[in-house]
Amino acid sequence: MEHLAARFKGLSEATRLRILGLLAGGELCVCDLIEVLGLPQSTVSRHLASLRKSGWVEARRSGKWMHYNRPTRPDPFMAHVFALLDEELSTNATAREDTRALETRLAAKGDDPCGGPSL
Repeated sequence: MEHLAARFKGLSEATRLRILGLLAGGELCVCDLIEVLGLPQSTVSRHLASLRKSGWVEARRSGKWMHYNRPTRPDPFMAHVFALLDEELSTNATAREDTRALETRLAAKGDDPCGGPSL
């Protein structure tokens, strides 16, 4: 029961749901999340740590940056929650704005893995 409660606790904040929505398209550098969310690095990292602790994201280091993704092999419970979340976020105005901002961010940085505007 504690494990299940911890999983749900990981989802209990709007910023974390926004992050999971952004990660639906694949792996992102923390620098991309900072830019799109418009939040300080410390705030984004705190939310990512909570998501990682509760199993909702995986991480890998590349140089000085961390890259995050949804689990590559989510268990059935997680897969079901991700499907529900994606469905809900598809009609959410903030999530759509986040997606547009991410597309702009990724286009602006081009081949530079962690460059582009405002970094």
